[in-house]
Amino acid sequence: MVPKESPYSDADIAKRLGTLPAWRYEDNAIRRVYETDGWPVTLMLVNALGFAAEAADHHPDLTVSYRRVAVALSTHSAGGITSKDFELAKKFDEIALWRPPADGALTGTTETFVR
Repeated sequence: MVPKESPYSDADIAKRLGTLPAWRYEDNAIRRVYETDGWPVTLMLVNALGFAAEAADHHPDLTVSYRRVAVALSTHSAGGITSKDFELAKKFDEIALWRPPADGALTGTTETFVR
């Protein structure tokens, strides 16, 4: 059995958010909004984030609209924010904001895609 994690204090959350500048702490969750180029990109992003969340067995609240995906992460079983939330937030940023390296074989899209 995995022991229950203790939630971070507000000070710990603020410190850890320093490594995730686009994320904020509000209403007992860490939150971020991804802006997309439109509905097809929004759907691709939601599916990619959903795949990562399911693989991690940690499930965010997502609010989806035409050009936006709002994410809220908290560890319900701990009653607050834990390392699980920060790890998944980092993974979400890696997925959503990834672009091929300039020196790689992949050229990448010329569109803004997700920001």
